[in-house]
Amino acid sequence: MSENIVLDKSLDFALRIVELCHYLNEDKREFVLSKELLISGTNIGRHVRAAIGAENRETFISEFGIARRRALETEYWLLVLFHGEILTEHEYNSIEADRLELVKIISSIHSSSRHTN
Repeated sequence: MSENIVLDKSLDFALRIVELCHYLNEDKREFVLSKELLISGTNIGRHVRAAIGAENRETFISEFGIARRRALETEYWLLVLFHGEILTEHEYNSIEADRLELVKIISSIHSSSRHTN
């Protein structure tokens, strides 16, 4: 693991999403919503990594903004799966807690970066 918490947590979350989507495909035979979840959930970390490697402040801020939007999109797909009774309450709460922790970190970085000179 690196010493960058947001990189580590976004990678861990992406791996949880991959595992969840595999479960949805294999055990629940759900393919459409799980694909949307896979895309949005793994793209969070992709944009965090792009932000960390950004060549300028504007790109850094933009990539964290995109990562935040992907986290919110992921929330939507998780809610659809939960309210559609595809995920149990326990399954939903477990991954939602990780998503919420990650979005708080990303939002904090994004907000503080936008307000510093």
